[in-house]
Amino acid sequence: MAYKIPGKLLTTAMAVMPHTDVSRALDMALSLDVPFWPQLPRYSYYEDMYVQAAEHFPGIILDMEKRTLRFSMDKFGEELEETLLRFDDPKYFDISETYSVVYHRFLALDLKDRPAIRGQLEGPISFGFNVLDQDDRPILFDDTLRPFMLDFLAKRLNAQLERLKQLNANAFMFVDEPGLQFLFSAMSGYGDLKAKGDLDHFFAQVDRPRGIHLCGNPDWDFLLNLDLDVLSLDAYTNAEIFVSYAPAIKKFLDRDGVIVWGIVPTAFETFAQEQVPSLVQRLENIWKILWSKGIDRQKLITRSMLSPATCCLVNPDKERTVERAFAAVNQVADSLKTKYL
Repeated sequence: MAYKIPGKLLTTAMAVMPHTDVSRALDMALSLDVPFWPQLPRYSYYEDMYVQAAEHFPGIILDMEKRTLRFSMDKFGEELEETLLRFDDPKYFDISETYSVVYHRFLALDLKDRPAIRGQLEGPISFGFNVLDQDDRPILFDDTLRPFMLDFLAKRLNAQLERLKQLNANAFMFVDEPGLQFLFSAMSGYGDLKAKGDLDHFFAQVDRPRGIHLCGNPDWDFLLNLDLDVLSLDAYTNAEIFVSYAPAIKKFLDRDGVIVWGIVPTAFETFAQEQVPSLVQRLENIWKILWSKGIDRQKLITRSMLSPATCCLVNPDKERTVERAFAAVNQVADSLKTKYL
């Protein structure tokens, strides 16, 4: 690879945050080594990750008052030509200030001295699962619409990455894909073979560096063998299953992939049960299992980053636990850097 996402136990976080104060949320994002622009659905429905991905998508029906996002095939037919006329215009595919005040505040910052910065956009599997058409059917299941959706969202990712690289040459993107954990359910109606072909087609169009973030528990072998540069996961919850895929993890690291270990819980009750030393020990126990399975110790350390385990919008103390989790991530990283770097 001609590029490398910095590992070396640097800290970052997922973008969805419970804050309603933009400045406070940005301060939290900037408190980590690799900052990102927060997604704040409680501040505005426009800041919702699905709504942001849907900007300019033909056929979308957005109801700000009811906070709903729907799709109409008739409306799609009416709007498709206009979208296709703009298909080679990166500005058209970037997120407008209407759809994210936070993003544009982030773009105004001086971030060139950071080791990296990060952006994100909802991925095609999750977007397609969650956006329903006029018949209450996920648009992902429409074989004629799905290829357009893949191409459209790839252009949206590339437009954002281009903007971020103007701020920092080491910018990279998360494709948020919580829907991947449902792919292997018999209820999904969309299987792994279709998903593999679609995601290969999608990522072939997405500029590097790029990766996937998800908090769920998918088929890790499937995910680790996609053409990704970074994988972000909830290691606090899913480590026991994840480490059983050591051969795939080794191959991922051998091709210079970076793993973002989500090790600090953000839910109020779970966070209250942990301390920084217990979280350090939890992550070291995960690593020791992988080292015992033949994964190179130093490579794992240098190709790792740390983050909170999940996003969390609902806590009795609102933003406070999430902010404490951000601080704990930095403390865990400092402890591990002292020991291993």
